[in-house]
Amino acid sequence: MKAIIIEDEKLVAKELIMKIEEIDAEMKVLEILPSVKTALNWFANNAEPDVVFADIQLADGVSFEIFEKFKLTCPIIFITSYNEYAIKAFKVNGIDYLLKPVEPEDLEKAIEKAKKINKNLSKAPVDLNRLVEMLQNGGTAKPIYKEHFLCNHRNAWVPIKTTDIAYFNYESIIFLFTKNNEKYTIGDDTLDDIEEMLDPDKFYRVNRQYIVSIDAINKVWGLENSKLMVKLKEPYQTIEIDISRQKAPIFKKWLEK
Repeated sequence: MKAIIIEDEKLVAKELIMKIEEIDAEMKVLEILPSVKTALNWFANNAEPDVVFADIQLADGVSFEIFEKFKLTCPIIFITSYNEYAIKAFKVNGIDYLLKPVEPEDLEKAIEKAKKINKNLSKAPVDLNRLVEMLQNGGTAKPIYKEHFLCNHRNAWVPIKTTDIAYFNYESIIFLFTKNNEKYTIGDDTLDDIEEMLDPDKFYRVNRQYIVSIDAINKVWGLENSKLMVKLKEPYQTIEIDISRQKAPIFKKWLEK
């Protein structure tokens, strides 16, 4: 894929290029554009790339001005210092927003999403009005989370309220379990995708296989090596899920919110 970086800090741009090369050696960064003015000139004289990495605040304005003038169809991955939960609200729409300093894991997910969009020839929706609103409000736009999941059940589609979900489990495919002991399968979303759609105050990714609702947790106890074990409420009282030593302190803080 061919990429453009819109960033006015040279060191940040160079570091981003290094991280991109580590993740995808075949991705080629065509240009680093340090301002709104240079970006407008570049897009006026060149074909659009496969993906754009864009800082929001530049020395001579905001990058939204560029995308208001040029209606790009390629994925745009914004890089910002704004509040994480405000950013999560927009991830539901299919565009990634990376917090500075950019974490390699987050960057890798964003690149994979861009590849998927290009492969499917789908268009990444850029809701500039909402982004500008977030910018003007200091990054405090109200988060938007998934309210229903459309699930497969006996050759039909069934909408399930997020508030009725006890947990998600990945076993070659993703299963959704409701608080009423119902089991459904999810479509093409990955567990990473689902995690981004959920309210982080109500759901937690305890390990690679499980996302659990706080309402479904019965009790938690410690294991050897500072690990934790989570036991769920009825009708899933037999389910016990282990949490790694690394995640244990974060999980405890989440429970105390």
